[in-house]
Amino acid sequence: MLEGGVIRVTKRIAVIGGGTMGIGIAQLFSTNGYQVTLVDVNKEALYLAKERMEYQLSTLLSNSDDVKSVLASVSMTVEMSEVKTAEFIIEAVPEKRDLKQQVLQEIERFCAEETIIATNTSGLSIDSLAESLTYPQRMMGTHFFMPAHVIPLVEVVKAKATSEAVADKVMSLLKEVGKRPVLIKKDIPGFIANRIQHAMAREAISLLASGVASAEDIDTVIRYSLAPRLLFSGPLEQRDLNGLDVHFHIASYLYPDLENRTDPDPFFVKKVEAGELGIKSGKGFYNWQDRNVQAIVEEKNNAILQIMKALKDRDNKEGN
Repeated sequence: MLEGGVIRVTKRIAVIGGGTMGIGIAQLFSTNGYQVTLVDVNKEALYLAKERMEYQLSTLLSNSDDVKSVLASVSMTVEMSEVKTAEFIIEAVPEKRDLKQQVLQEIERFCAEETIIATNTSGLSIDSLAESLTYPQRMMGTHFFMPAHVIPLVEVVKAKATSEAVADKVMSLLKEVGKRPVLIKKDIPGFIANRIQHAMAREAISLLASGVASAEDIDTVIRYSLAPRLLFSGPLEQRDLNGLDVHFHIASYLYPDLENRTDPDPFFVKKVEAGELGIKSGKGFYNWQDRNVQAIVEEKNNAILQIMKALKDRDNKEGN
């Protein structure tokens, strides 16, 4: 089985869940030469997934024959039994622990013993999800970021039971399809990115609630100061560049004044209770009514693609 044996992953994978994340992951692998089986219990979801993938591919690939070729490499089905030929399976159903455990158990009913299983989650405990499997050593977490076919990073999270061979294979496979995976050695809530992202969002919401500045101005501060620099230096490297002594002195007076609440800000709570949920309701921190949200999102994704390409070219020149 897995212990000490050879872990094989061929060019055949399965993605479980035809939502936004599942579509992006399926598209990522299909455009990199993989035969992909996309499984969802909802036929309508699969129909919409095919439409969405075709549209996304048409914006990325100039040749219509290439679009058709990629689409032909993706089969869509409501039958979980179709995962039996896959040697790598990524579960990407909604972020509900019980649902994921149920789906993982069903996957294991049909797949071979040597099949590697990954659960895509932004923060659920991989250890608790692995407990639902007969062979937990062949499972680990993969946190893709939306859109999954655009953002390079994938957080790869080991459960206590995950074998080293499985971890090594998943890291290699993600690198093969052009991702920048990082190995999370401890199964902690939110992993790395979401912990840092929510710490920043907590402070931003607090600043907005306190009337320090408008939502637009707070976002402008991040977009035109921190964001460009963070592309080339992470927060720890930046501390080295600035000098740890400088950071220490600033931290000594600033940390006590930073937002450190352990529950959502009442200002945030009221928005959710009022149904102001963002683009899905037409209003959140911004007013999205009468705006072409799809065009806005596509423009942002295209811009990210250009930036990521430039960053990749730079890394290749430097041998990273």
